[in-house]
Amino acid sequence: MVNTLKVKRILISQPAPSSDKSPFSELTSKHKVEIDFRPFITVEGVTVKEFRAQRVDVLAHTAVIFTSRKTIDNFFRICEECRIAVPEDMKYFCVTEAIALYLQKYIVYRKRKIFYGTATFADLMEVVAKHKEEKFLVALSDPHKPEIQQLLARTGVKFTKIILAHTVPADLSDIAIDTYDLVACYSQADIKALHGHFGALPQGMIVAALGNATAREALASGLPVDILAPTPKYPSLTMAIDKYIAALNGGESVEEFGVKELPEPVSAVAAKKPARGKSVSAAAK
Repeated sequence: MVNTLKVKRILISQPAPSSDKSPFSELTSKHKVEIDFRPFITVEGVTVKEFRAQRVDVLAHTAVIFTSRKTIDNFFRICEECRIAVPEDMKYFCVTEAIALYLQKYIVYRKRKIFYGTATFADLMEVVAKHKEEKFLVALSDPHKPEIQQLLARTGVKFTKIILAHTVPADLSDIAIDTYDLVACYSQADIKALHGHFGALPQGMIVAALGNATAREALASGLPVDILAPTPKYPSLTMAIDKYIAALNGGESVEEFGVKELPEPVSAVAAKKPARGKSVSAAAK
């Protein structure tokens, strides 16, 4: 089926880029579209009461695992509010180098006590596996990916989970959703916020989703998934949107960009179960 709609205004569920030189800028100039940026979710740190209710002793741990800058901010905030003096010899493990460098806001950066992975939590497990003598505190936001705990358990280290922040829907009441032709969502929480505020979207609204989990949430909410990325053909959402608009403007079919259903996700534990003889660190790759 050939879609005869035109895309003039796009709503992106992300903060505006800090630089004018971004893929979104190219979309604007190439297709003469207007793009608005508006986060659909916000992250709120837990209260001291919520922290204490988890009954986690920070000082009983020798290392902290961080998955984001927000968890770093809230970890040190809670420690300060609860008058917990974080030992100077505490070790820190971060998913990426960028997150690790953010620690400089709170501590003196010393490589001997700061470690990081290359891109994903699974990558970090290769580093964590070399420090099995440590007692890890895993700083997380709620909700978080279940595979985080599954990977840690498979690595065989001692760890305790602590929730330091909650992801909650932002106030979207001032958005005139019917003035947009396309909305791009980057997480399940984005979809929940979008559906929670607006319910059924205007007829003909194009929905772009990043990742299968986001797409699955959209379909479960009764929303269409007209554009899905990453895929082998379209590795980024901006690229998929770019090609979609080009196809739309050219009067071509755009069915290949979206999905109508997705298989249920395979358990991370089952998917990453190593063959006999393989090391735990190899299974975490």
